[in-house]
Amino acid sequence: MDTVSELGTVFASFLICQVLFHFVSSWFSAKVSCFNDLSLEKKIDWNSRVVSTCHSLVVGVFSLYIFFFDEAAIADPLWGDSLLGNVNIAITTGYLISDLLLLILYWRAIGDIVYAVHHCTVLYACCLVLKEGILAYIGNFRLIAELSTPFVNQLWFFKTLKYSKSSKAYIINGVLMTVMFFIVRIADFNAVNFYLS
Repeated sequence: MDTVSELGTVFASFLICQVLFHFVSSWFSAKVSCFNDLSLEKKIDWNSRVVSTCHSLVVGVFSLYIFFFDEAAIADPLWGDSLLGNVNIAITTGYLISDLLLLILYWRAIGDIVYAVHHCTVLYACCLVLKEGILAYIGNFRLIAELSTPFVNQLWFFKTLKYSKSSKAYIINGVLMTVMFFIVRIADFNAVNFYLS
């Protein structure tokens, strides 16, 4: 993937995330009865989590496809130059820049030094993958972990909307969150260690 295409993908991802945050999430979320009653800080956090959920679903599913079916990445996990892998990393780069900007702009509502350091660290890794053309497969494998994020965000939505912890939706989400977290953040790393040994 050439530099212009990578930068275009990063910019498009950034722009889409900004539009989701500033326009789409607020418009869509206003249809949820309790959203309009939230404080400005909660609405900012809400919109940030909507964007996070959208990003995690896109890159998580894309990463699964790359992990199982992208021949360029599978053939050489270290040096393989995967077009799909680079697109997915570029999408994540755009999201991270967007979210980092939002963290800075809305520091009083959602700012957290740990998130800022996390975003900068992951941004560095993404830029390294895109610039050097290495580790696209491993980088995308790591993005599979994003598949647990929608459940974590949904838990926050339930808490914010004051759902009962004994409600069916709350319990189902909790079980799914635990299962997905184990599969995509714990079990998958053991599978890779087995595969690489």
